[in-house]
Amino acid sequence: MENFWGKIKLIWTDTILRKRVLFVLFALVLFRLLSAIPIPGIDTLALSRFLTNNQFFGILNIFSGGGLSNLSIIMLGVGPYITSSIIMQLLTIMVPALKRIYHEEGEAGRKKFTQYSRMLTIPLAAIQGFSLLAILESQKILVNLTAFDRISNIIIVIAGAMLIMWIGELMSEFGIGNGVSILIFAGIVSRIPTEASQLIFKYIYPTFDPSVMPMLLLFIAAGALVIAGVVVVTEAERPIPVTYAKRVRGMKMYGGGSTYLPLRVNQAGVIPIIFALSLLLFPQMIGNFLASSSNAVLLSISKVLMAFSQTSVLYAVLYFILVFLFTYFYTAVTFDPEALATNLQKNGAFIPGIRPGLSTSQYISKVLSRITLLGAVFLGFIAVLPLIVRSLTGITEIALGGTALLIVVSVVLDLIKKVDAQISMREY
Repeated sequence: MENFWGKIKLIWTDTILRKRVLFVLFALVLFRLLSAIPIPGIDTLALSRFLTNNQFFGILNIFSGGGLSNLSIIMLGVGPYITSSIIMQLLTIMVPALKRIYHEEGEAGRKKFTQYSRMLTIPLAAIQGFSLLAILESQKILVNLTAFDRISNIIIVIAGAMLIMWIGELMSEFGIGNGVSILIFAGIVSRIPTEASQLIFKYIYPTFDPSVMPMLLLFIAAGALVIAGVVVVTEAERPIPVTYAKRVRGMKMYGGGSTYLPLRVNQAGVIPIIFALSLLLFPQMIGNFLASSSNAVLLSISKVLMAFSQTSVLYAVLYFILVFLFTYFYTAVTFDPEALATNLQKNGAFIPGIRPGLSTSQYISKVLSRITLLGAVFLGFIAVLPLIVRSLTGITEIALGGTALLIVVSVVLDLIKKVDAQISMREY
């Protein structure tokens, strides 16, 4: 505790650190203000009912930082930018030129890659904005709109998405931590007081039921254990020992040191859950729209699609399987054992007992495949955990679902590491 307050004091007394922290706080305040400015033509009661009954838009609301719940000018949030970044990473597999830019051209190549991601964000924001506004208008949430109002709203939400992307990058450059992640974190945390109050007013106040207390206490204890498990698995890594060969230059000997290569258990992060949700929630959304049709064929299709409802066992099973498979897929996309083995060989490094080159690549792939199994099972469990809790306890007011929980824990751990790094640099 004393060490904690010592760090707080050091952050506040150090001019550069204090400016970085204050910049992040200022950006968050600006972000929350922007999320409270609505676009014109909203029926607030219809919007509230729609978001309550539609899990798909509830997930989108997470990545908009809460801006979608108010239909604010930043309703798209960082969603288009995240989608753009994911698409660009996937394209590195199919386009050799992009792979070369990202992996071989160093810092200049990564800047060029980031610029491509920004450019792709604009058409993605246009598509998402147009689709979202069209859906909301069809649900009578946006009313009495003229053609000029529709065009203006599309331009506003595109500009809002680009503004939030810019604010996030400024936070990364002039603040501490990853700006985009912090914005999503702020949107998730801002929902906690509201959902916690709903839980209190439903089960504790004003009509207190003592029989509910054991279930609530068990729920809180299980939540604490899950958060501890998320922290442990997120930080877990498998060290692979690496030795550098000794080299003689003139009368001196260089190298010969030993280190290790850390392979994270949860290499893919939260991305597999996002992919799986996108596939499962989209049919459910289409089924909701077709349910209002008078056509018998469309109604039959709607019943089939509604089998993907979150209350069904099929949904939970498919959710777990998709998260499991996407974890392996995304790990394979973002981690290249062959390139790593080549870099080790070029730098005169080797894994003890393993031949450099192909054998090293195969060994790293084997280890990675084994630890990814644990990471995939863990992500799948975290993804379906809210569904299990709701079915066992009947508590639907869960402030942090699997995706949100992983994001919160990852952002907090990353911030702690970045602050410690800044403090260590100042101390030295």
